[in-house]
Amino acid sequence: MSETGVANERTAYDELPSALLAEVAAAGLDARAVYDAIVLAVDEDLPGDDVTSAATIPEDARGVADFAAREPGVVAGLTVAAMVFHHLMGDTVTVTGRLPDGTRVRAGDVVMRVSGPTRGLLTAERTALNFASHLSGVATATAAWVDALAGTGARVLDTRKTLPTYRALQKYAVRCGGGVNHRFSLSDMALVKDNHVVAAGGVVPAYELVRAAYPDLPVEVEVTDLAQLRELLGAGCTQILLDNMDCPTMAEAVRITAGRATLEASGGLTFDRAREVAKTGVDFISVGALTHSVQVFDIGMDLQDG
Repeated sequence: MSETGVANERTAYDELPSALLAEVAAAGLDARAVYDAIVLAVDEDLPGDDVTSAATIPEDARGVADFAAREPGVVAGLTVAAMVFHHLMGDTVTVTGRLPDGTRVRAGDVVMRVSGPTRGLLTAERTALNFASHLSGVATATAAWVDALAGTGARVLDTRKTLPTYRALQKYAVRCGGGVNHRFSLSDMALVKDNHVVAAGGVVPAYELVRAAYPDLPVEVEVTDLAQLRELLGAGCTQILLDNMDCPTMAEAVRITAGRATLEASGGLTFDRAREVAKTGVDFISVGALTHSVQVFDIGMDLQDG
């Protein structure tokens, strides 16, 4: 243990609690990739010692700290926060009372408790909070959209508009909030957009070229008007994105489609229009703001007296 209360040799992946790693994997995340992200984040914050904690806190001091929600919302990333403490502090830290990711909380709720060398707790604090606060913000924003769409049959989708290297974690947080993941990468699904349509010479040629090249992959095609919609339905396309359409046009698209394809509304959608758009009968509403401009959720770590 160094003088800051952080392990001289940070805990390796294989030495982390197996139950925690299993929980991360069961959530659909690559536990090793999450660990590697934590290592990078810790290295960024701690190239040397935590000089403030080393100067102000006795070396043998031990403490208990609560992670508490400062506002109502949905927590996510507490598993990652727990991994941060275990990576930095090894078996000197104990994490208890951790709520499952996806739990709805009220302001003041304690979502996790950590105990161990006080210097180490404060050294790990910001990195742990950066993960938990951001991911809880994504989950909370997603849950708000889910609530707004309740009873309409429409579901909220995320997009690839994610922070670089954070995609798996952000999409995990969307799931914690009750949302649905769209494609993860450019390889697992084809999404034909306006520039592809121009390059291929039309929506149907673009669709057929993708279908011929990758017959086993799902293909979604973006349309900007009802004429393109009719063309694609005639070609057998079963996933169609309605781009920047007003509600009357989307309602007409739903009527024309008559269940032959799933319809996704996208472009220019704001939260105050969520229910109005959903009532047109579309199957999905995609919201880039869930990940590209979400407000962090306010969680604080409070060191307990005594």
